[in-house]
Amino acid sequence: MCGIFAYLNYHVPRTRREILEILLKGLLRLEYRGYDSAGVGIDGGNGKEWEANARSIQLIKQSGKVKALDDELTKQQDMDMDVEFDVHLGIAHTRWATHGAPSPVNSHPQRSDKSNEFIVIHNGIITNYKDLQKFLESKGYEFESETDTETIAKLVKYMYDNRESEDLSFATLVERVTQQLEGAFVLVFKSVHYPGEAVGTRRGGPLLIGVKSDHKLSTDHIPILYRSLHYCISPAGKDKKGCPTLPRMEQDTCHTLFAEEKKSVEYYFASDASAVIEHTNRVIFLEDDDVAAVTAGRLTIHRIKRTAGDHPARAIQTLQMELQQIMKGNYSSFMQKEIFEQPESVVNTMRGRVNFNDNTVTLGGLKDHIKEIQRCRRLILIACGTSYHAGVATRQVLEELTELPVMVELASDFLDRNTPVFRDDVCFFISQSGETADSLMALRYCKERGALTVGVTNTVGSSISRETDCGVHINAGPEIGVASTKAYTSQFVALIMFALLMCDDRISMQPRRREIIQGLRVLPDLIKEVLSLDDEIQRLAAELYQQKSVLIMGRGYHYATCLEGALKIKEITYMHSEGILAGELKHGPLALVDKLMPVIMIIMRDHTYTKCQNALQQVVARAGRPIVICDKDDYETAKSSSRTIKVPHCVDCLQGILSVIPLQLLSFHLAVLRGFDVDCPRNLAKSVTVE
Repeated sequence: MCGIFAYLNYHVPRTRREILEILLKGLLRLEYRGYDSAGVGIDGGNGKEWEANARSIQLIKQSGKVKALDDELTKQQDMDMDVEFDVHLGIAHTRWATHGAPSPVNSHPQRSDKSNEFIVIHNGIITNYKDLQKFLESKGYEFESETDTETIAKLVKYMYDNRESEDLSFATLVERVTQQLEGAFVLVFKSVHYPGEAVGTRRGGPLLIGVKSDHKLSTDHIPILYRSLHYCISPAGKDKKGCPTLPRMEQDTCHTLFAEEKKSVEYYFASDASAVIEHTNRVIFLEDDDVAAVTAGRLTIHRIKRTAGDHPARAIQTLQMELQQIMKGNYSSFMQKEIFEQPESVVNTMRGRVNFNDNTVTLGGLKDHIKEIQRCRRLILIACGTSYHAGVATRQVLEELTELPVMVELASDFLDRNTPVFRDDVCFFISQSGETADSLMALRYCKERGALTVGVTNTVGSSISRETDCGVHINAGPEIGVASTKAYTSQFVALIMFALLMCDDRISMQPRRREIIQGLRVLPDLIKEVLSLDDEIQRLAAELYQQKSVLIMGRGYHYATCLEGALKIKEITYMHSEGILAGELKHGPLALVDKLMPVIMIIMRDHTYTKCQNALQQVVARAGRPIVICDKDDYETAKSSSRTIKVPHCVDCLQGILSVIPLQLLSFHLAVLRGFDVDCPRNLAKSVTVE
């Protein structure tokens, strides 16, 4: 969803031009998340004045792409770009509209008043903003935007204006504000009253802090400082009686990152590691309700109260990501690059986990829980979108190898139904980002009911990877394109590995296990063979790109391929597409078939082969002209269709990886021919962090 980026330089002199370049580059790294407007907030003035009353904040906001914001910045005649700041905080944001249409006034940062005393950037949705807005309006605060975020900016000013002490800290002020907010949020604040200070907090969305310094860090952990008291107002906005008004720290000492004071340091607040990796690989991932504050170059992390299972500190972690991983290289788009990375990404998913010599599988993240999982009553796979399709694709082999009932659930529907969950269930949460809001809520729902929770994510340090009891990182590498490709195939492989692990001690399953493991051995080479069909698929796209609709049919292992292929076409080409279970053809979808309707059928030599042949004949009999994705040695199917895409043969439960890649390539080429932005489709975001 929205992209958050902030940069604080402490005793590291930067010109205004350098600061803006860092902020804009951070936003560009977050473009893939999806957005429709962008803005920055920086210090005004000449850079030499340090007193708060001499400070000012300048906002520059624009609807459209980051390039439009950059163009707007070049038009600013009254900004001295060469003035140097020894200490400075700049905040930047890409907005994906939820409340109010894309426009400069609705863009972030949102401000507290026309003097820009407080500004804030926000990812998420505040569900009680109308109540707060009504209260603030009753106090004389005037609103200028349609956003829920403006309520936060005005609320922090209200708290400041009504403070009981002149020495109230910025972190305490923000803590008081967050106690009044309901919903999901990631926030970073800047204020003229606290120059050179940054405060960031999160609840239900990702936020990390990058640290860069020429001086050695004195610690690998930042201890948590807890408030023993807190401040609150009632929903109507009046102070509750009995609420103490002065927060106090349980500890008087604050921890510093350095052995000595006054060290130069740079901090980067971001909603995604891709925005900070070119600056530093040392990061701290915040937890829900953490309040991180940088004051006088010193980082502290605060919480209102202790809860069960709290970690006493936040670790400073080293990112394994490299800058070239988030660059396009010689490809025209990130999506194209990621499709062609799949031979390597599936290897990375298996590396160190599958031993092809002795047919064993090791998943370190499940090691301590595998016996408990083997004793469970059922497996529930919970996900959204493409990750849901990965669950559908592997359900059959999971049922076969575990001999357990397997449910595959869309997270939103799972929650809407209040689905019964029991202590002897094992719930898997599949998410590329590890931050998907519906999946996170379903995770918490299942934990409350005592189920064992397992995460399958691509993002180390993500909310799902931290909150689940155990899990598997798919190690596919950063995925920038909104339409997921390599994450799907790596999730597929990760779930197959889990199924193999579940039956490693069952003698009757060993021939099947060996067959699948040897299929995994040759899978990367077979993917390369499919990718060599790119030119052929591009020619097919040239025949189809002017169509308005396409049907994709299959059954068995390939029903998930139909769903995923149709989703890819919807996402980036804006064509209507529908994945249809071929067994349901006569129950309605056959009415859509005529000589004009493009139909893609997936027919492979497995247990559904004869039934799929029957479906093919039904389509041909209605004057349909199906395009068939089939086994390269299937000459019978080739005779029945005027157009075939022939893929190599693999083990039946892995064939879905090979059959989905032509559809990934087809959707890419269709989008290019239709003139659309492949990586940033309209109305969509990479990481869906709100319901």
